[in-house]
Amino acid sequence: MTPRAAGSANALSLPFAEFVAIIAMLMALTAVAVDIMLPALPMIADDLAVADPNDRQLMITAYMLGFAAAMPVYGPLSDRFGRKLILTVGLGIFVLASLGTLLADSFSSMLLLRALQGIGSASPRIVGIAVVRDKFEGRDMARVMSFVMIVFIILPMLAPAMGSGILALGGWHLIFVALLLFSLAIAVWVQVRLPETRPPEERAPLSLRWLGHALYRTISNRETFGYTIAIAFIFGPLLAYINSAQQIFVESFEIGELFPLFFAMISGSLAVAAFLNGRLVIRIGMRPLSHAALLGFVVVAAVHLAVVLIYGREPSIWLFCAFLAANFFCFGMMMPNFNAMAMEPLGNIAGVAASFVGAITTAGATVFGWYVGHLYDGTVVPLLSGFLVLGTLALITVLITERGRLFKPHHAAPAE
Repeated sequence: MTPRAAGSANALSLPFAEFVAIIAMLMALTAVAVDIMLPALPMIADDLAVADPNDRQLMITAYMLGFAAAMPVYGPLSDRFGRKLILTVGLGIFVLASLGTLLADSFSSMLLLRALQGIGSASPRIVGIAVVRDKFEGRDMARVMSFVMIVFIILPMLAPAMGSGILALGGWHLIFVALLLFSLAIAVWVQVRLPETRPPEERAPLSLRWLGHALYRTISNRETFGYTIAIAFIFGPLLAYINSAQQIFVESFEIGELFPLFFAMISGSLAVAAFLNGRLVIRIGMRPLSHAALLGFVVVAAVHLAVVLIYGREPSIWLFCAFLAANFFCFGMMMPNFNAMAMEPLGNIAGVAASFVGAITTAGATVFGWYVGHLYDGTVVPLLSGFLVLGTLALITVLITERGRLFKPHHAAPAE
């Protein structure tokens, strides 16, 4: 069943499946640009003379910081000038930065260009969510985002394997060539097929007064602000895992070239969760599903950490993968719903709201992820501790946001 649009005027002018695919590709660009690099990090670090093995994680951190820094800009611009123009600008920046990485001759210049890639990819991430909010709201938006997330997950899930294949063909520079071609293909698809969802008569003025008013509305909304902070906490463990995954699997578990396979196996649970959420959210509701998943995330993290501390080490790679797959399943049931609940009250300033939610969640999660990832000491204890602490903070935040009442469906006034 195709979810209904937010209003008759917002009816889709292209097939629903294609709409989902375009939005998924826009949002997947960031994840692909991060995950496809993972097998190449040791090689890039060697070629660019990086002394500390943990510093190779800065290739991811620099990208994510640029990504977070640009998020507040694209939303208001897309509210004022339309979605497609701002998408084109961001994708253009990403393409130029990808070209620059082919010429990088030092680690500092590579980090700068990775940050520039992140700045460019913030546009498709923010504007993509705004486009969905232009067309859908509430549970329908959550359902659309679940379908988007399935595609969004599959590409990053396969990205390390693609990165390994590219490395076998001709070195790490070809990875940036692949990113260049991928972003160009998305840009062409957007220009040819994606309709403008923010017509001129609905565009907001770009003034400090209007921006201040829109930001105040966003920050002062309890639901938007609360779920934004919760997303930042729960997204942190995912980035911590991505930062340290290559070291954990290759150095701690010594699986070598099998790393992409294990990475994909764990990530697959995200896709399963997103699919189930898309089927269940209309009937059960965003809060019951996401709150149960949040509780499950904390319980799984606590049990996993306890097992490792009792044994003095991770008993086996298979147990590690099973626990992480369970955590990722819970994550996949939370994120589409948390995002939809954060965006739901602010439909007519979707660009500003998407920028705020995206910037706060990404900046917070990047800092949390970097800190936890940088604590890597040859064991999985720092990572699992991060999962438990950040998951618990997310749970406390949701409890405060919901005034201590979990699971209960929310019947709010229509979005403004």
